[in-house]
This record gives sequence, structure tokens and C-alpha cells, in this order.
Amino acid sequence: MNGCIHGAKVYENGRFVERDFSFEAGNFAGFSAMISPYVFPGFVDVHVHFREPGFSYKETIRTGSLAAAHGGCCAVCAMPNLNPVPDCAETLAPQLEAIREGAVVRVLPYGAITRGEMGEALSDMDALAEHVCAFSDDGRGVQSEEMMRAAMVKAKSLGKLICAHCEDNSLLRGGCIHDGEYARLHGHRGICSESEWRPIERDLRLAKQTGCGYHVCHISTKESVALIRQAKREGVDVTCETGPHYLTLTDMDLQEDGRFKMNPPLRSPADRDALIEGLLDGTIDMIATDHAPHSAEEKGRGLEKSLMGVVGLETAFSELYTRLVRPGVLTLEKLVELMSVNPARRFGISLNPAENFTVFDLGAHTRVNPEEFLSMGRSTPFAGDDVYGICRLTVCDGKIAYPYANN
Repeated sequence: MNGCIHGAKVYENGRFVERDFSFEAGNFAGFSAMISPYVFPGFVDVHVHFREPGFSYKETIRTGSLAAAHGGCCAVCAMPNLNPVPDCAETLAPQLEAIREGAVVRVLPYGAITRGEMGEALSDMDALAEHVCAFSDDGRGVQSEEMMRAAMVKAKSLGKLICAHCEDNSLLRGGCIHDGEYARLHGHRGICSESEWRPIERDLRLAKQTGCGYHVCHISTKESVALIRQAKREGVDVTCETGPHYLTLTDMDLQEDGRFKMNPPLRSPADRDALIEGLLDGTIDMIATDHAPHSAEEKGRGLEKSLMGVVGLETAFSELYTRLVRPGVLTLEKLVELMSVNPARRFGISLNPAENFTVFDLGAHTRVNPEEFLSMGRSTPFAGDDVYGICRLTVCDGKIAYPYANN
């Protein structure tokens, strides 16, 4: 059926054009009146955890992809910390089957860098390569320099990226939040910034030596920004992402609640400012949510004892639009680059804009209510925030993915 949004502002070739936007998509039944309709290319989130197979009590491919569509995403890349870990063709197969049966947007799996994500032997990267978007051991850092070097050499030969969760286990010291002011005031053990930037420093050197395409996951520190900025100047094939929470919150926003606990942790105001500077000067290439759902019980143990991870797919755009675009920190065009154009380009994800788009009403506002999420996860530091920008429609590969109606 045909649909038409009158007087929409449509993103085309890096700018917005005001025009009527017509499309064909499934069982489209029309819009209620929108205050300020904008049409964006479908967002691409290269860092999500959909928990299936192995941990479907936290999230499934179906619920995670519905949440993605609700947040305007047409493609997501799903991390491999699953059971079984996708480290060979046989252990990847259950995830591929779950994607075929349950996904309402494109869900592209990562292959593990090492067997079982244990860091001791390389996965069967040859067998995985044609089925995965890239290789990562996300949730764990590859501790061995020689193992990471071998992974980069193999990934380069296969034309695949290495996407690194950078964390030096020897520097964690049992910390649960950033080693900063809040930790000192409240007697918590802290996670130092060096535990992140030191492995990045190592990996950038290896990427320069091997020529492997290297992507750094969820950077959170000012030192990480500086290292990546310099590596780009030196011609290293590196990109990186940060998350909405690192751009909009700091450790001084923490509460004694599991919904504020994630890895890496919320850092200092100086770190947050450096991340924003990195967005503006192109050091940081994209924004990804690290959507990481857990059960209510796992997130209900307080700040110190809850599991690491928060959900983010359904709040990312509205939070960033409200906190960064509306105050004039970022342009809306830049936000679209960070959430759609750049991740699609880096990860080689081709989305026909006529069949993969999302419509937001930027004049509408709401209050973040986790009980309205389509994700099974409810733990978000943004609960209760008043935000602008409500998703009204997401079309993926010509079919309506949100609101979903079995079209």
C-alpha cells in the first residue's frame, strides 16, 4: 500500500530537503498528525547484545530487533558473547537460524576472535568470514598481544574488521564504576581509565604493523580519543564508536542503582567533553548503543553488585537529539552521519534508502518509560527523562518493522 508524509524534511545527500515523501511498505495504515516529520535513512547500530542463543531470558532476536526498529534502526550487528559462542560454523548456526525466524530488521552477527572468547586460540575465522559482519570478543578484551596480532593478520587476509572491546584485566582491580569523584565520595572501588586506553594503544600499534582494519568499541576516555586521533593522522585504518550515555552523562550523574552500571563505566566530565570534541572533529566515527539487556533481578542488586550493561536502542536518538542537537552542540545532519551513514559505510552494509528509512516527529515529546520498551530489558539510566523526537515508522527492506503488525 502507498503512504505519503506531507511536508516532511527528508535527509538526502547530507542535507534535509522539505518535500512530500511517498513510499510503499506493507500494510501501511497512515499517520496521525505529526508536528515536525523528519525522514532519516535507517539507523545502523554496530554494537548490540541480543542474547540468543543461550540467554533468551534476557532478550531474543525477535524482541531485540523489535526494539531496534522502535529506535529507528534498520540494521544491527550482534555481539558474540552467547552460548554457544559463534567461533565456528557449527556454533554460529543456531544464531543464524534464530535470525531467520525472528528478526524484523537486519541482524548481522559477529564472529568470535578466539575460541569460546577465551583468548587462547583463534576461532575458525575462515569458516565464519562469509557469514559475519566482523570479528570481536566483545565482553572480554584479548589480553595477549600475540593473539591479537595473529587475529589481525588473519582478519586482513579475509577482508574483515577486528572490533575490539579494549580492557586490560590486570588494571581492573575489582572496580565497578569509574575511578573518579563519585567513587571517592561513596567508597566504591574504581575502574581506571588506563584499563581502556592501554589496550587501545597496543592495538593501534598492531593495526599499523599489520594493515588490518581496526574498530574500537565503546570508547569512554579522553586518552582513548587522543590516541585514535593521532593514529588517524598517521594513516592507521582505524574507526571507533562511543555510546549515547558516555556523551550525555558523567560519573557525577551516578545513583546507587544498577541501571547506571555499564562497562566501560560513565567517566568524568572531562572525558565526556573530549568525546564530544572527538565527534565534532571526526575522530569518533559513529555512535552505537552497546544495548545490553539483563533480567530485572540481575540489575536489581544495586550499583556495586548488579551486572554490567544497560539497554539503549529505544532511547538513543531521542536522548542525543534532545541533549546534543537541540542545544546546538551537534547538527542534526551530523547525528545522522554518526548513526547511519558512517557505520553503514565502515561495515559495508548496503541499505537502499527507498526501502530502509525511519520517520521521527521531532516536534513531539515524551517521557522515557522503560515499561513501554519492546526490549525485554528495562534497565536504563535515562528512565524518566523528558525527550523530543518520537519514532513513528521504521521500514526495513520495504516492510514495516515498526509499528510491527506481521506484515
